[in-house]
Amino acid sequence: MVGDIYWAPKGSGVWRYATMLPLKSGATLREGGTPLVESRLKPNLWVKFEGANPTGSFKDRGMALGVTVAKEAGANKVVVASTGNTAASAAAYAARAGLKAYVVLPKGNVARGKLMQAALHGAEIVVVDGYFDKALSMVVEYGTKAAYPLNSFNPWRLEGQKTVAFEIYEELGCPDNVVVPVGNAGNIYAIWKGFKELGALGLCKKLPRMIGVQAAGAAPLAKAWREGLDRPLFLDEPRTVASAIKIGKPINWAKAFIAVNESHGMFIEVPDSEILRAQSLLARADGLGAEPAGATSVAGALALDLPGTTVAVVTGHALKDPDVVEVKTAQVSSEAELLSLLEK
Repeated sequence: MVGDIYWAPKGSGVWRYATMLPLKSGATLREGGTPLVESRLKPNLWVKFEGANPTGSFKDRGMALGVTVAKEAGANKVVVASTGNTAASAAAYAARAGLKAYVVLPKGNVARGKLMQAALHGAEIVVVDGYFDKALSMVVEYGTKAAYPLNSFNPWRLEGQKTVAFEIYEELGCPDNVVVPVGNAGNIYAIWKGFKELGALGLCKKLPRMIGVQAAGAAPLAKAWREGLDRPLFLDEPRTVASAIKIGKPINWAKAFIAVNESHGMFIEVPDSEILRAQSLLARADGLGAEPAGATSVAGALALDLPGTTVAVVTGHALKDPDVVEVKTAQVSSEAELLSLLEK
């Protein structure tokens, strides 16, 4: 036992690790317990598939704790800015808890699947011109005065997300490297926090290197890291096909730097072409369908020559952003044509 935490997993999902969390029970849609799959793409590469969470992304882990605290605090409304996944998750968990969700989205910059989820769960959808960073600044400055904020500057969110580390440890032990897509930059810190806590309890003898991967057109942390700077080079107009990490001014940048520096890791950037290639390879070799942002970690893992065991955290499901995939068809008009096609 270290402080108030001790290792005694019991049950399933995020709340399996109640003894490692600041809350012992709360809202749930049975999030967590996602697959850890040995990849066929590269030796010693494992994929933690967070697309298997209830709303299809890693956000559900933190939302379970965040919504619980909101309700315990007496809130009847929650608010988030989002590129899509946070909106979908907040809307679902708010609905489960009997709260009203308001989601503030950058107009024209949210994938169709995620927008549908937020609407389906009854969220009030607000759009603003510009990028995610503008939506977030509006929520921080004004939204928090009238509703409970559930973006990743909320520490309860990160507490839930650290359970990714606990699940990896239970199945694989402590890997040598953990590769994480970086957008608003809270998740890499949360996972690192989880491994550090395992280390403090004597369960992890050697902690993993944390490697943050950004899309080349939205890489304020990776570009700063490459130039030896200790703070990001913020972008006013991020550009990438990976809409979930299309963020130019990540609010958790300092936490991400802590994770990478303490773990002797790194930030890297990958072009959209490599992200889409990794998305396709992952689906066709391992049967795992990832949205582009989720596949960014796999693109990074394939680009690097990392020693030892590597876990790539795939943060979201392919159905989140279906429009990026080109659908090719072959038309037949008879049984004979179908048979001919099958015999090729």
